[in-house]
Amino acid sequence: MDINRVRALRGPNVWTRHTAIEAVIGFGEDEASIDRIDGMEARLRARLPALPPLRTATGAPMSVPRALAQAALTLQAEAGCPVAFVRELGTREAGLTRIVFEYSQEAVGRLALETATALVEAARTDAPFDTGAALAALRELDEDIRLGPSTGAIVQAGVARGIPFRRLTDGSLVQFGWGVHQRRIQAAEVDATSAIAESIAQDKELTKRLLESIGVPVPGGGSVDELEDAWKIMQSLDSPAVVKPRDGSQGRGVTVDVQTREQLEAAWEAAYEISGDVIVERYIPGDDYRLLVVDGRLVAAARRDPPQVIGDGRQTVRELVEAVNRDPRRGDGHATPLTRIRLDAIANARLALQGLSADSVPEAGRKVVLRNNANLSTGGAATDVTDDVHPDVAARAVEAARMIGLHICGVDVVCRSVSRPLEEQGGGIVEVNAAPGLRMHLAPSYGSPRPLGEAIVGTLYAGGGDGRVPTVAVTGTNGKTTTVRLITHLLAGTGLKVGMTNTDGVYVDGVQTDSGDCSGPKSARNVLMHPDVQAAVFETARGGILREGLGFDRCKVGVVTNIGQGDHLGLNHIETPEEVAWVKGVVVENVSPDGMAVLNGEDPLCAAMADRCPGSVTLFGHDGAHPVLAAHRARAHRVVFRRGDAIVCAHREREWRLPLAGIPLTRGGAIGFQVANAMAAIAAAWALDMDWDAMRRGLATFVSDAGTVPGRFNVFDYRGATVVADYGHNPDAMAALVQAVTTMPATRRSVVISGAGDRRDEDLRGQTRILGEAFDEVILYQDAAQRGRADGEVIGLLREGLEGAVRTTRVDAINGEFVAIDAALARLAPGHLCLILVDQVQEALDHIAARIREG
Repeated sequence: MDINRVRALRGPNVWTRHTAIEAVIGFGEDEASIDRIDGMEARLRARLPALPPLRTATGAPMSVPRALAQAALTLQAEAGCPVAFVRELGTREAGLTRIVFEYSQEAVGRLALETATALVEAARTDAPFDTGAALAALRELDEDIRLGPSTGAIVQAGVARGIPFRRLTDGSLVQFGWGVHQRRIQAAEVDATSAIAESIAQDKELTKRLLESIGVPVPGGGSVDELEDAWKIMQSLDSPAVVKPRDGSQGRGVTVDVQTREQLEAAWEAAYEISGDVIVERYIPGDDYRLLVVDGRLVAAARRDPPQVIGDGRQTVRELVEAVNRDPRRGDGHATPLTRIRLDAIANARLALQGLSADSVPEAGRKVVLRNNANLSTGGAATDVTDDVHPDVAARAVEAARMIGLHICGVDVVCRSVSRPLEEQGGGIVEVNAAPGLRMHLAPSYGSPRPLGEAIVGTLYAGGGDGRVPTVAVTGTNGKTTTVRLITHLLAGTGLKVGMTNTDGVYVDGVQTDSGDCSGPKSARNVLMHPDVQAAVFETARGGILREGLGFDRCKVGVVTNIGQGDHLGLNHIETPEEVAWVKGVVVENVSPDGMAVLNGEDPLCAAMADRCPGSVTLFGHDGAHPVLAAHRARAHRVVFRRGDAIVCAHREREWRLPLAGIPLTRGGAIGFQVANAMAAIAAAWALDMDWDAMRRGLATFVSDAGTVPGRFNVFDYRGATVVADYGHNPDAMAALVQAVTTMPATRRSVVISGAGDRRDEDLRGQTRILGEAFDEVILYQDAAQRGRADGEVIGLLREGLEGAVRTTRVDAINGEFVAIDAALARLAPGHLCLILVDQVQEALDHIAARIREG
């Protein structure tokens, strides 16, 4: 069994809406069924007992590659990853299959595939396999790279509201929303919070002075950088002290209830390791509380207890700690609700103050405290007290957050009880935190969890929006780029800043930001990242869908222009037009429920996609009486069709008429495929509720020249002859172009064509077979990129398609695109027409323009 190719599908794809790993696997005859290898299933299950039955839905034994996929999925699930989807899809090539399984973290999914491969090989050869170590490695990697509980809760709340998100780093920096509606968080900190506010919160002494200035109770004390000065402050307090670094977090270096010079010196050393400035302040007796303020409102409160164990008269402190740490809620770091208690130097020092050591056996019922501070990150526990907070205490917390300037603020309070005003009990606010951990509120040790993710997302999108911009995805065999550019033009005409991707590049508000073929998911994601984008229109090619999935989770409008005979057949195991439709239908499957699919109703493979759409469907076609369009309209759905000299948009009994004379792209309706492109674009704009007058103005100002739609039926005048440049490159495109040029008067017609080497032989022959019926002369040229073909092979196949041509009388073969163009132009006389099928689109158009300027 050989893994030939592995892909990470990072968006909705032909298999599933989930992220997934796809692998193409070569296998031997004995691996076609797991039962063909004696004892294979039993050995697999012995090494991974959690494997489900290795049988298909019909009860037949799985292939070994399918068992590999199931093992990769099971390994992830056993490591704690929320995954469920797995599938196998064969190919027409014997001994080759495709498997796919879901992942929640790409790196974990890839490691799971590697691990499953080793597992399957061990089962085959009856070799040892350390399942525990494998799961530990997967679990460790997952915990290392997945979002922490605070960020994860916010993201989950955003997803529940339909807000798209994207991780910007391997850490906790996350972007919500698209374009102009994007917002960012880092852990529990939002982008609206200023760096100044964050800096103030980190400076505990400055924070205390600011809070004191507005009457918020805080403990007395000061900041010093010398031990002797710390001793002086402690003496002046005439009470036990708290010693902590001026700039610290997560309770590191904090010592409470310091009463003697000896204790001060130890506390000073712990704090000074973290910050050169150390705060010494009055120790407030009572419990440690964390109050969480979000956007000027108290949303949660918890009492934090330091890490501790309760003696039973039998076990040592060490054994009691080990027992507590076996709680599945406890782990290392912040990935779990609670953190394991550590028996380190700080814990040992705290034990010594209680007359104990790690090996002491405390009497039954004795509480043994292992740290002075109550942070969850050091093993503490939390009890929810949100409903107990006195209004005055809540008001003090809100005042503190507002004074520092924090939108999300963790306010640390020490007092006897939060159910009474702080002033009554000598309590106070001891710290504020700019990026507070949310674990204690999301999964408290005791009490009710609080929906903090929802509260924070509600702050980011207070108006109730979903952070999206109107998004249109266009796919199909032909007409995609023209349709994309026309939709973009229509939307821009309403004043929107539109981001557009197509095979020519990426454009934002009319400015090109990238060049080349940008019809894949990466370019789509880049557009959605742009802060100026108010709407987005994507050309969505099948290659990107197969390679990585869609660059978005769903679109408002999905357009499929046509399928016809398909294109790129034979590549990536896609062999038939039906399989092309399967791939391109991914766009339709991921239309939002309140969105619209726009489908070519006269193309059976397109029209059949209507059943795959979660939203509504508009059908378009040249003939409004076509049975599919007529039935669709009869069911009260939208249709767009041609009636005489106009395009008609109809819904129920209402009709809106758009004269073809006002749509220059169609040359008054003479160019049939441009009429179809216009109908698709009109239906998309209609789905976005565009004003009809605005649509008419946009259609009237869109022209199919080399500047607006390069390589898409660009028409030039050259010495009294007509030159048409187009990027058509498949039989369906040839047929459409032939129909178009036959409407244009000419005394002689010639065509310049090459072919892509990665097309099937029959597709290359089919192109010239169609052209041979409509053109008097054909110039074949060989371009620089033969894509695996031998020299002259493509031209030979194109020439074969012209054998027996009913009209073509002259065929020439020329090496080089520009040389062929020059030869064709040199033969033109007034009244002639030449169709040039360009390969290097922009370079060829520039070359043609230069020749025309030369006259």
